Amino acid sequence: MFGLSEIAIILLVVVAVLCARKLPDLVRSAGRSTRILKAEAGATRDEDDRSVPRVIQGETVTKPEGTQPPQG
Repeated sequence: MFGLSEIAIILLVVVAVLCARKLPDLVRSAGRSTRILKAEAGATRDEDDRSVPRVIQGETVTKPEGTQPPQG
C-alpha cells in the first residue's frame, strides 16, 4: 500500500513530466505571489505600528501655568 508521501512524490513526478514546458512559468508565478504576500504582510504590520502612539524618551508635555481646563 502506498503512503501519503509516496503518492505525493508520484504526483509531483507526473506533473513535472506532463507540464515540463509550463513549469518555469508556474514557479515564476509562485515567486511573484510570495513577494506580493510578504509585501502586504509588511504593510499591514507597519499600519498596526502607526496606530500606536510613539513615546520619545526625555520629552514631556506640560500645561502653561495659570491655565484652567475648559468648563462645560
